[in-house]
Amino acid sequence: MIVTPFESVDALIDALALGTHAHDEPDLDVLSHSLQCGHLLRNEQDDLELAVAGLVHDVWDAAAPGDHTDHDTRGAALVEALLGSRVATLVAGHVQAKRYLVVNDARYRDELSSRSTVTLAAQGDAMTDDEARAFEATETFEALITLRRADERAKIPGAVVPPLDEWRPLLMQLATR
Repeated sequence: MIVTPFESVDALIDALALGTHAHDEPDLDVLSHSLQCGHLLRNEQDDLELAVAGLVHDVWDAAAPGDHTDHDTRGAALVEALLGSRVATLVAGHVQAKRYLVVNDARYRDELSSRSTVTLAAQGDAMTDDEARAFEATETFEALITLRRADERAKIPGAVVPPLDEWRPLLMQLATR
């Protein structure tokens, strides 16, 4: 399957909508998870790029269901030209934030969903001390930790959140920068 970077907000929305056919958790499709994550960040943070990163962080899983390999960096490559480098950096770093939190928050591993625990092993498990220090030094460190914590909380089957089309104006705002 060939998936190319998004050239329009419509193409991005169409890809995200495909998330109804892919699952983040057994009882939660990728679109529902993505909408929840974006909604949490939009309500809790005054950072449009972070909220949009929450919405699109699993876009690869929606666009290429069944191919979870490197979904973070592959998803970042899909959105960077349209939404900018910071959104792409946040999307690309959300797995690293999980690996970081496993080392630096004693309760975090126990709070992971069953799927996140399985994928953690495939993603390199806990960071080394050197990796953690390098991660802490990144400009987006705090935003990535915030995104990751929202990612884990955004797994409630049946949660009521605004629909995908309500994100269009915000996506357009970023796309026209």
